[in-house]
Amino acid sequence: MSNGTKKRSICWFSCGAASAVATKLALQERDNCEIVYQDTGSEHPDNERFLKDCQDWFGQEIKTIKSEKYVDVWDVFKKTRYLVGVGGARCTAEMKRIPAEKYINHFEDDEIFGYTAEEQHRVDRFREGNPERRIVTPLIEHQLGKADCLGLLEREGLKLPWMYRVGKYQNNNCIGCVKGGSGYWNKIRVDFPDVFKRMAKM
Repeated sequence: MSNGTKKRSICWFSCGAASAVATKLALQERDNCEIVYQDTGSEHPDNERFLKDCQDWFGQEIKTIKSEKYVDVWDVFKKTRYLVGVGGARCTAEMKRIPAEKYINHFEDDEIFGYTAEEQHRVDRFREGNPERRIVTPLIEHQLGKADCLGLLEREGLKLPWMYRVGKYQNNNCIGCVKGGSGYWNKIRVDFPDVFKRMAKM
């Protein structure tokens, strides 16, 4: 690498099942992996427990990075006065994309993403929009889907995050994700009424 350090593989761990399994595969298949969690300040509190469990499973520390500008997604919404549009969610850009781009070495670091076998289209779109980033997708290489990842974690004895265990949610995103549809928000209205009211007011 240009900075004289050994080439890195950055494993983006999100506290989701897919990213956990992708990280485990990367650790088995690659050297010099760094595991990085992007803290949005807006996820379910059980994610802290799951992160610690996964850290033990990985046998390696998980580094946390965070936006230097915003405390959480609500802070993004308030200060930018923007939720989501055709270009995506502003919170994703501010809390994940920008901190990630500051952390990685473009054209040099390999980045491990937890895209599943069902998500090749997302990988293609990401690569098209980010040609300078070196994306690696272990789950697609091993033809592992979302259900495979959930099953593998349970077989390994890992207690899944609350958002999965409750049986209503497909993903372990921030509570009250602005990219969710009406069905998702009806569930949030029941399980997290304060979040629903806060978003309605926002």
